[in-house]
Amino acid sequence: MRRRASLVLLAFAVFFAALAPLLRWYAYPRLAKIPPSEYQTAVMEASPATLLDYGTMKPRTVPKVSIVQTLRGNVPAAKKVGKATGRDVVVWDTLSYVAGPDGKMVSKIPERYVFDAHSQDPVHAGGEHVDGDAVRRDGIEYKWPFLTEKRDYRYFDAQTRTSAPIHYKGTRDFRGLEVYYFEQTIPWTKVPLPKTMPVNGVTPETVRKAGTSRWYSTKRMFWVEPTTGAPVNGQEIHKEELRGGTLLGDRDRVTVFSGHVKMREDYIRHTVDMVKSQRQLVLLLTAYLPWGFLILGLALLALALLLEARARGARPPAAPAAPTALSVAGRSV
Repeated sequence: MRRRASLVLLAFAVFFAALAPLLRWYAYPRLAKIPPSEYQTAVMEASPATLLDYGTMKPRTVPKVSIVQTLRGNVPAAKKVGKATGRDVVVWDTLSYVAGPDGKMVSKIPERYVFDAHSQDPVHAGGEHVDGDAVRRDGIEYKWPFLTEKRDYRYFDAQTRTSAPIHYKGTRDFRGLEVYYFEQTIPWTKVPLPKTMPVNGVTPETVRKAGTSRWYSTKRMFWVEPTTGAPVNGQEIHKEELRGGTLLGDRDRVTVFSGHVKMREDYIRHTVDMVKSQRQLVLLLTAYLPWGFLILGLALLALALLLEARARGARPPAAPAAPTALSVAGRSV
C-alpha cells in the first residue's frame, strides 16, 4: 500500500511541477489582456493657469483649467480589426476635452488608438488617428505593458503626432504601491491647430491665413504600477503658444495655455484602488499559482520518496533458496 501511495504522490508531483511553468509561460501570455469594452474617465486640472482670451487675443490668469480624458473601448471596431489581422485587438476611442474656469470648451481632440490586447504594441489598422489626421503610432500610449520593465520606452505624443523616449527615473512608493516613475520632455515643436476652435469665426484656416502657427512643449510625468502597467498618477507641465503672423499684431508670440496639469485627487484614489485589485489577478498567474504549484510538486515528491524508503525498509528479508541438485560424495549429480 505504501508503494502504491508513493507512486500516486509521484504522479501528482510531476503534474504540479509541470503545471507551474505552463501557467507562467503559456497561460499567462494568453489570458492577461486588456478587455475590448474598457471605459474610463479621468479629470486633470491646472490651478492656476494661463489661458488665451480669443476675444482680445491676450493671455490671462485663470483659477482653473480642467482636462477631461474619456476612453471608450470600441468593441465592433476591435472585432473587425481582429478578424482582419488574426490578433486580439483593442480599439480605444478617446477624447481630451479642455474646459476653462467657466466650463466652456477651450479645445477638444479625439483620437483612435488600436493596439494588441496582450502586449500593448500598436496595430496599424482600424483607422488610427489624432483629431482626424491619420497617424502610424510607434510605441505605447496611455498604458504600459504588463510586467513593466525598468527601462526607457517609446511613448506617442498626440500633439506632435510622433513618438519619443520616455525615461525610467527610478522606483518610488505611491499610496502604498511600488511604482516606476517615468519622464518625457517634448521640446518646443510646431504642431497642428485643433480642428475645433473655441470661438466662432476663428478657425484653423483663418489662423493659418494670418501666417500664425501653434507651438507646444511639455514635461510629461507618469507613476506606473509595474505588474499591471497601469499609470496610477500623471502630470504635465504644459505650454502652448501662437507665433508670428498678423493675428498677433506687433507681438512675436502669445501664450495660449500654460499650467501644471495634475490628476484630480478623487480620480487618483479611484485609480489606485482599481489597480490594487487588478494586480492581484496578474500576480495570480505570474507568481502565486506558478510558485505555489512548484512548491507543492516538490513537497509531494519528497513525501513520495519518504514513503518509498519506508516501504523498502519494512519488507521482510528474503528466504534462502531451496537446493536444486542432489549431492553424492560432495559432487553434484
